[in-house]
Amino acid sequence: MPEEPPIAELIAHAVEEAIQPLQNRIFTLETTIARQGEMLAALESTQEQDVTRICLDIAYDRQRISKLEKVEPQPLQKDRGEILRALLVANGGKMLAKDARKRMRVPKSSFSELVKICDFIDIKPYHLDSRQDVLVLNGS
Repeated sequence: MPEEPPIAELIAHAVEEAIQPLQNRIFTLETTIARQGEMLAALESTQEQDVTRICLDIAYDRQRISKLEKVEPQPLQKDRGEILRALLVANGGKMLAKDARKRMRVPKSSFSELVKICDFIDIKPYHLDSRQDVLVLNGS
């Protein structure tokens, strides 16, 4: 009769066979976790690059907007502005906007643009009729 292995060896062999699938599973999970860690690091790097790019885009857009907001008066507007200043001075520094526009023979839309760029004029509502505006020279 062949000799039977000792019980300790049988138990060790049975335990080894029982834990082998668990060890394989642990190895697989550790590999998966390592891959996910690498993927997460790559995503975080991409996210940082995206945030940087978006911040640069926002800064560029703000510069473009500020350039658009700075409207330089055209030569004709500069001339009309000087005429408007002279007209206001001749009328004591105050005048109804409607009257100034008619005397200058300027369309309403052009006159409103002119008044916007003239930094020497304050616009106030007329005290007798709040629908009308009074042009007042600054410092008057």
